[in-house]
Amino acid sequence: MPELPEVETVRRGLAPKLEGARISKLLQRRKDLRVALPARFASKVEGRQVVKLERRAKYILAHLDDGTVWLMHLGMSGRMMVFSHNEAGATPLDPHDHVVFETESGWQVRFRDPRRFGLMLLLKAKEAQTHKLLRGLGPEPLEADFTGAVLAAALKGKRTPIKSALLDQRVVAGIGNIYACEGLFLAGLKPSRLASTVQGEKADKLVAGLKSVLNRAIADGGSSLRDHVQPDGELGYFQTRFSVYDREGQNCVVCKRKVRRMVQAGRSTFYCSHCQR
Repeated sequence: MPELPEVETVRRGLAPKLEGARISKLLQRRKDLRVALPARFASKVEGRQVVKLERRAKYILAHLDDGTVWLMHLGMSGRMMVFSHNEAGATPLDPHDHVVFETESGWQVRFRDPRRFGLMLLLKAKEAQTHKLLRGLGPEPLEADFTGAVLAAALKGKRTPIKSALLDQRVVAGIGNIYACEGLFLAGLKPSRLASTVQGEKADKLVAGLKSVLNRAIADGGSSLRDHVQPDGELGYFQTRFSVYDREGQNCVVCKRKVRRMVQAGRSTFYCSHCQR
């Protein structure tokens, strides 16, 4: 599933084309994705202007000029593909292009989702932040107010491994398996360490590590392991810079000992037993 850097990369790719643009046409090619698509979807979106495009955790939120928030989630395999008018005319729709919309300025966006775990909802702006999908989310890790003290407070008393705690979206929003592994490596913390022990300087280092790896991944266009591509069709390349993730048996980039793998809550975790304590 795309994590924060991949979703932010998609948002940044869409923003120049959509912010300030008016939706002229929406084509809905099936009734549902993960859940049913909004009733009267096209009529509610067509003619509306996109005022702002933002990200919250792994969600993209398009704020429309009538106070509606168009909430989108890419799911496991979803991607947003952007075409100019000429490109769209010359490129047939894919069977998995389930939602297609166009702007008055000539851009076409196709939401392609082979596995159909994606999501699109229309919410009232005043209700968006209290919606069940958003209300319990933790702080955004790239915001200035996400500090070591904030993380330490969220981890206090937690008897789970720190890696599992980072995947809890109530603790911090948008972190998934890849960036939890990479952030813990930069912080020098073993993934199996008890979450409640990450306090003080350890929490400061972990926040710094998470911010660093997320910013670098966004700059690289995210990680393209299976389905992620940027809206212009380019692949991300942060996967070429992994320190530990998916590098079992390879040399640690710091100490040259072998990277190890363990399974936590059914997920593969990669780490260096020498560099991480």
